[in-house]
Amino acid sequence: MQQDKSIDFDAVVIGAGLTGMYQLYRLRSLGLKVRGFDKNGEVGGTWNMNRYPGCRLDSESYTYAYSFLKDLLEEWDWKEEFASQPELNEFFSKAADKMDIRKDIQFNTGVVNAIFDESRNLWELELDNADVVTCRFLVTCMGVLSNPIMPNIKGNELFRGRSFHSYYWPHEKNSFGGKQVDFAGKRVGVIGTGATGVQIITEVAKTAGELFVFQRHANWCAPLCNTPIEPDRMANIR
Repeated sequence: MQQDKSIDFDAVVIGAGLTGMYQLYRLRSLGLKVRGFDKNGEVGGTWNMNRYPGCRLDSESYTYAYSFLKDLLEEWDWKEEFASQPELNEFFSKAADKMDIRKDIQFNTGVVNAIFDESRNLWELELDNADVVTCRFLVTCMGVLSNPIMPNIKGNELFRGRSFHSYYWPHEKNSFGGKQVDFAGKRVGVIGTGATGVQIITEVAKTAGELFVFQRHANWCAPLCNTPIEPDRMANIR
């Protein structure tokens, strides 16, 4: 079938998290005209948005890096066996600089509809700003953590205190970087005891006046056993 010459992009990538960043870099290296769209304002995906106290990896830091960015691997020293969110966010920001991909991403823009036009052999994408763009290849890299669900609790609209979803945590300095949401002496409730809940509970419990944890099913946890990564060990990791 003849390819439509009026097509906007060879490929569009939805999402600028870890996978979306890599896809943009690889597709561009193949000589394709590419564009990324992300509903948030910066790269990093879930590691950019989740800034709750205690947020960190539960996999070894060095297993989570871009191994193909040799220069960055030589320059970068992981501070801990299990990196905190600020450290991860800094790493992926530097990775975006190394790949020079921000110029290919339209931030604060969501894709709300995608239709494949068989007669023209292309995708038509409707954006949340009402624009429409076309592409030959569509790659979705939204991830399983990009669509947070707010609980529909009866009477929730009447609550006058502060409340947060972990994904939409205020982008103030978090617990690793200074000022944060202050729980000192407060009465705090945390809903859920999955990985995120456990991380939040551990930190909030240090300062809260009272802490109530609500769980539907009991969870099993093991100590993280996190430690600093010393220079000799970092050299061995490289």
